[in-house]
Amino acid sequence: MKAEVTTLDAEKAGAIELPDAIFGLEPRVDILHRMVRYQLAKRRAGTHATKDRSQIRGTGAKMYRQKGTGRARHGDRKVPQFRGGGKAFGPKPRSHAIGLPKRVRALALRHALSAKARAGELVVLDKAELAAPKTADLAKRFAKLGLGSALIVDGAEIDDNFALAARNLVGIDVLPVQGLNVYDILRREKLVLTRKAIAAIEARFAGKTHGKGGAEKVEARG
Repeated sequence: MKAEVTTLDAEKAGAIELPDAIFGLEPRVDILHRMVRYQLAKRRAGTHATKDRSQIRGTGAKMYRQKGTGRARHGDRKVPQFRGGGKAFGPKPRSHAIGLPKRVRALALRHALSAKARAGELVVLDKAELAAPKTADLAKRFAKLGLGSALIVDGAEIDDNFALAARNLVGIDVLPVQGLNVYDILRREKLVLTRKAIAAIEARFAGKTHGKGGAEKVEARG
């Protein structure tokens, strides 16, 4: 499939051929959902913790005699029934990460790229470079391009001036191509890829993409 290339000044800069094996798939919601769950679960800190009765500081002496008081029988004051006591079955540090096959993760990224291309929310930029790090200037250029909520992906390295100018713009994320991921693609309205980014994506999937029938088999296994 072909895509028009534009500049930061909203001027035409030719066209580029996008591989169907990456940008021309029929997006599957279930695969995208599994990938988003995988990403969000993996980034959870899992550091929540409470103290049980063995970790509470205090005496272990029995509160009062076992019988004859008319009250319930208790041992020490560190039990969960009392204020300041230990928590019964409270959370402990753990990993929230869930498993997802590498092949399914790679397929999910291709489906996310295809979803943006099919929805007409993919913008191909000639290059993401600025002569000076001026946020106001970049905001005007984005307004011409109709970019209010966008993920901008450049090559292996991001232009320093562009990154500095874009970091204060609400709704704009800038990533190098190594950081391209399904969650960030879907959370923004537009996906903006530079020529360098597209070349890197093609190289990343070179030899790993399947034909139409092969892709369907992978999806069925996932």
